Amino acid sequence: MPSYIVVEVTVNDPVAYEQYKQLAAPTLVRYGGRYLVRGGAAETLEGRWTPRRLVVLEFANTQRARDWWSSPEYAAAKALRQSCASTEMILVEGAS
Repeated sequence: MPSYIVVEVTVNDPVAYEQYKQLAAPTLVRYGGRYLVRGGAAETLEGRWTPRRLVVLEFANTQRARDWWSSPEYAAAKALRQSCASTEMILVEGAS
């Protein structure tokens, strides 16, 4: 069953975040992940949630998503992201 990592990002250093994006993309592919949403325009339809940047990643299953997030390949990119942006991140299983 597919699984998704949903990330709300507040970028504090745009230059460093651009570097993060370049480092992260190849690691995602290596674990079979793909971007479904990568910072496009968002419109609040209900409530007060107004994310500045929203990213949605898709993986074949929850284990592949966890493997990517904790991988040595992603470690440097993750550390860079954590230094230049604030994030809220969840892992959720898709519908079968």
